[in-house]
This record gives sequence, structure tokens and C-alpha cells, in this order.
Amino acid sequence: MKHPKFNLLTSATIAAAIGFGAASTAYAETELVVVSWGGAYSASQQKAYHEPYMAANPGVKIINDDSASDGLAKLRAMNEAGNVTWALVDMTASNAMLACDEGIALEIDHDTSLAPAPDGTPASKDFGDMIVSPCFIPQIVYSTTFGYRTDLAKVPPTSIADVFDLEKIPGKRSLEKKPINNMEWALLADGVSGDDVYNELSTPEGVDRAFAKLDTIKDQVVWWEVGAQPAQLLSDGEVVIASSYNGRLFSAIEEEKQPIAMMWDWQMLDLDGWVVPKGGPHHDVVMTYLTWATDTQRLADQAKFISYGPARKSSAPMVGKHAELGIDMGPHMPTDPKNAKNTLLTGFEFWADNADDLTERFQAWLSQ
Repeated sequence: MKHPKFNLLTSATIAAAIGFGAASTAYAETELVVVSWGGAYSASQQKAYHEPYMAANPGVKIINDDSASDGLAKLRAMNEAGNVTWALVDMTASNAMLACDEGIALEIDHDTSLAPAPDGTPASKDFGDMIVSPCFIPQIVYSTTFGYRTDLAKVPPTSIADVFDLEKIPGKRSLEKKPINNMEWALLADGVSGDDVYNELSTPEGVDRAFAKLDTIKDQVVWWEVGAQPAQLLSDGEVVIASSYNGRLFSAIEEEKQPIAMMWDWQMLDLDGWVVPKGGPHHDVVMTYLTWATDTQRLADQAKFISYGPARKSSAPMVGKHAELGIDMGPHMPTDPKNAKNTLLTGFEFWADNADDLTERFQAWLSQ
């Protein structure tokens, strides 16, 4: 299967002050409901662009809604009811592709709607192949990987196989309650090469093989549904190993000083970004805000608060230290060479085509 390719962005240590400035616009009181993932991620957005934009545009009030984990389903329901109240929705690339295909997200002309890079490079070239759908406005490169309790793990896990090895590392695991990532990890732990994972998953035998591997740890899994849960489960000592977004683990380790460490082997690299709901309110205000919030400086600013790589090539050299901790953010990025020895790029096209069927199969498997 052919998958989108993109350059892995690494962070430099020089911050720059060049950016596409927020124009102070005389809006009437306008409320924009912006849907995101909550927790540390929404906080990074709040600090990097929501608050600065509201300060420059007093007539605009941005209201956070932490419904992104089931954003696609809720947006479908709003569209069917003819009552779309969301202004912007944060989605993974594969969900954005589905929303676009279903006609519930607007197609965007990236070059006319978004700011160019500081050197004049059009947005479409600055984002490059991260624009995997005409409805998708990329924000970050992130990964879903594993954290573990340094004081509870019998030995530190170093490979994806260790996650499935209950004899080597006894104790509860936590995995997200959906097939994406878990199916890939199961095959990788069962000996399938990274190059063959999606070819294998494209066959009934490969799907059966993935579920058979998941069966080996099923009774030791605590399933999570919201991004804040796995770090909390680790912090509370309820599980020994948990899959989680790398930025959530960064927050638990560096900000909260929890006894947690990262296990990067076969991290699942993915893209996250905005979609503009079709039929949503305040379209002109939304697009003005979107132009500002996705410019080079703002995406670099977000990386000061959370360890996700900015989606623009021009933003990478502007990433430096954490705004509050003062630590270099480069080594904490999923794209840092030390962390990216074994990575798998999420098969956006595969999941756009197969998510519904595999989710139905996964839910049936959970109930067995």
C-alpha cells in the first residue's frame, strides 16, 4: 500500500521572533467553539495561540471543547441534525480524510487561506506532504508510544515485544480502546516487519493474527478512551506500562516529576490538525483566526509547551526551550534521531478505508 511521506522535523535551538502578526480586528462579540483533546495538549494551544489571539482581538472569545476523541462521530451527528455549532475541530489525519470524503468538512485552499512562511514560501510547500487531504490543516507531528513506571517494571521495557511479554514484565498494561495502533503493535510484536505491517493488515489472516497477539495480554489490559487517562493510570500505579501520546508523557515526566520513563520502540507517528466543519458558524472569523494560529511562529510557539513537532518546515528552526521549564525541547520530540530508531508512520489511507470495519470487529472482540 502506498502511504503519504513527509520529512521528519527535528528541532533546532534558536528561537526567532519573525511571524505573521495577528491583526487587531473590530469584531462584535463572537464565540468560537474550538474542539481539541483536553489536558496538556489543549493547554499548549491555549498558551501558544488562543490567548494571544484573544488579547489582540477582544471581540473574539475562544471556548475550548474537549470532545476531539469522538469528534468525528459528533460532527456527523451535528451535520445530520443540521445544527453545526463547532467552529474548528482538531482531528487526526485519517479522521480528517474521512470527514472530507463524507462532505462534513470544508476543503481549504491552503495557499490563499493560510499564511506563507517568513521567506515567502507558500503554505502548501511549507506544510508539504503533511497536507494529506484538502480539508486538513496540519498542526503537529506527534506519536503514540509507551510510558512505564520506573519503580514498578520488573525490568525496563526496551522493545514492543516487551509490552506483550507478561512473564518478563508482569503487571497491568493500558491501551487505547480502539484498533488503530494496537493492531500495528500486535503484528510488530509478532515478528512482522515495519514495511509489511499494512500489507499484512490488509488480509483477513493478518487481522486474525493481530487479534491473536492481543489475546495474549487482553486480560491484563486497562482500556483508556481519553488522552489524560494513561498518564494518570501510570501516576496512580494502576498499570506498569501504558500507551499514550508522547506529549502527555512528557508532561507527566518533566512537569509533574512522576516516576515514569519513555519507551520509544515502534512509536506510531501521526499527524494532527484542524478541519473546518461544513455549515459551522462565523466562517470569516474562523478563517482569520486559522490563518494566524497556523503560521510559522505560532506553530513554533506551541512546541515551547509540549513535545510535538510543528508541521511547518519553517517552524522547526524556531523551536528552542520549554517556556516554563527552560529545558531544550529537541531531545523530547518524537522526531529526534535518538527516539526515532524504529518508527511506523500511521497508514492514513488504510485507516480512512478500514476504520469502520475494524472498529466493529474490535468492539466485538472486546465483548468476547
